Amino acid sequence: MATPATATAATPAQTMMPAPDLAALKTRQQAAWSSGNYAIVGSTLQIVGEQLCEALDLKAGSKVLDVAAGNGMASLAAARRWCEVTSTDYVPALLERGRARANAEGMTMEFREADAENLPFDNNSFEVVLSTFGVMFTPNQDKAASELLRVCKPKGQIGLANWTPDGFIGQVFKTLGKHLPPPAGAKSPAMWGTRTRLTEMFDADAASIKAESRLFNFRYRSAEHFLDVFKTFYGPVLKAFAALEPAKQEELHNDLHALIVRMNRASNGTMVVPSEYLEVVITKR
Repeated sequence: MATPATATAATPAQTMMPAPDLAALKTRQQAAWSSGNYAIVGSTLQIVGEQLCEALDLKAGSKVLDVAAGNGMASLAAARRWCEVTSTDYVPALLERGRARANAEGMTMEFREADAENLPFDNNSFEVVLSTFGVMFTPNQDKAASELLRVCKPKGQIGLANWTPDGFIGQVFKTLGKHLPPPAGAKSPAMWGTRTRLTEMFDADAASIKAESRLFNFRYRSAEHFLDVFKTFYGPVLKAFAALEPAKQEELHNDLHALIVRMNRASNGTMVVPSEYLEVVITKR
């Protein structure tokens, strides 16, 4: 048995947190986002894409790339401003949903399957690069950030909408993590919703980084309605419940329900929960 003296003599290498298996984590995440139907939830967030495009002051004719676009929330917002839009995601079914939305509105844009950490585009290809609640979920955050910068033209813009750690969705993910701890060493997606992390990832190549706190209101019939929708259609929540035994599922349900009740500002039995996010506009050098 080690004595107290020898126990404290561990080298830094021995005490470092093990590096996560990013490839395995990406496979799990892709399976999660491919389950359910994120398009049901994504469509309710449309106002975020519209506001982000306004914050970017998009000009008609600009070449715009939407990364981890889901069913095209920000893609459609940019197309409505007569931009040349390429919408990408690594879940083909979501791209099909985006294509159906664009067709229904008579909007022309390109759809391509693509991994946010390995974008299939040349350097300096786009004047504007967007991601709304998408790229923040990549396992290799630094690689994803470098890809956004790589494909953006000099003096171009990167526009992001990222959930914050202390906002409602940040708290939902913390609650999920209590019941299903993430892999050791994995970075929280909500770090993208902090100014500190944005500076770490983008400052060296940015002429400016503007980050403003915004609120999106989740409006549902009730707390139970929200939970039913997210347990059915929102991949990470669906997968979390599926991985737990019935008794543990009930505990998770109760914890999420309590979170909603605590943050709900509606007084008529419905649910209106503000969720903080950072609206980010980065201008590349």
